[in-house]
Amino acid sequence: MVIGSPGEIKTEEYRVGLIPEMCAYLVSRKHTVIIETGAGEGAGFPDDEYLKAGARIVNSAEEVYSQAHLIVKVKEPQKSEIPLLHKEQILFTFFHFSSNPEMTEMLAGKKVNCIAYELVEEDGILPILKPMSEIAGKLSIQQGMKYLEKEYGGKGVLLPPIEAVRGGRVLVIGGGTVGASAAVVACGVGAEVTIIERNPERIRQLSTIFPAARVLESRPETIRESIARTDIIVGAVLVPGHRTPVLVSKSDLALIEPGTVLVDVSIDEGGIFETSRPTTHKNPVFIESGIVHYCVPNIPGVVPKTSTLALSYATGRYLPLLAEKGIDACNESAPLAKGLAIRNGEIVNKDIAAALDH
Repeated sequence: MVIGSPGEIKTEEYRVGLIPEMCAYLVSRKHTVIIETGAGEGAGFPDDEYLKAGARIVNSAEEVYSQAHLIVKVKEPQKSEIPLLHKEQILFTFFHFSSNPEMTEMLAGKKVNCIAYELVEEDGILPILKPMSEIAGKLSIQQGMKYLEKEYGGKGVLLPPIEAVRGGRVLVIGGGTVGASAAVVACGVGAEVTIIERNPERIRQLSTIFPAARVLESRPETIRESIARTDIIVGAVLVPGHRTPVLVSKSDLALIEPGTVLVDVSIDEGGIFETSRPTTHKNPVFIESGIVHYCVPNIPGVVPKTSTLALSYATGRYLPLLAEKGIDACNESAPLAKGLAIRNGEIVNKDIAAALDH
């Protein structure tokens, strides 16, 4: 099979879909790998490393899309990329369909096959999304601490405690991989941590993992009470295949102390704060009603070396079968079947189809 990886063109996205190590493995299995020139440079993988791995370097994304049957990316195809796709081509990447119905319809119209990283599921775990969620969760506290600084509109609070002064307070809404990863860092620096989670079994787990944190059942009144006395609020909710529910309304901002930082990691799927809107790494925050909003959709993209390696090791579990079998790999692999959202233009994921009235 011919496998291609174009450079990412989403704003400030430096990751790349394939690392040289994976290219070398695929080439050893007699596949052809095509990489757009410069695609890996942002993540620290120059063209010569791909050439040494046996990949072929081409000058444009158009060449990648025209020659490859399997496209391996990081982020969803942008509007300018969709016209380059051709019938029965396989796209293996993050899509976040629920927050982008226009893209979904356009992809279906191209009669392509879409396997979404965020939907691939194995033994109840999302193995490709998980490492990105861990990185995003840990970075949420790092970024939150930065934007708590007065210069950015924050309260001017230092999150770790010092002698005679308590540490800052962190509220994490959602106790999955993102939330737990955020709590690890927040607890690690000595912040006062509260986690809000709706699943009773997960609440018990989190209470054991984080004995120093408060773990509360998710209720509207609990959320409203908790947001009123915190310094950083992390939105860490995921409902696979669905838009994230809005849990903090615009009117709720009046309850929050000015200078508090909202880090909406859920922004890829719509966000849990009604006032959230996507931002970029170069312009990551905006202030509304005195509250600092950090809403970067591709948070792991700011550490592209680490996140590219983690992503490629995760996708590498499934790429060999995809390369050997094409879209029929979904008939043999239950995790890939879970990830299959569009097959030859037909939206086969029931949640996505229902959201679009298909």
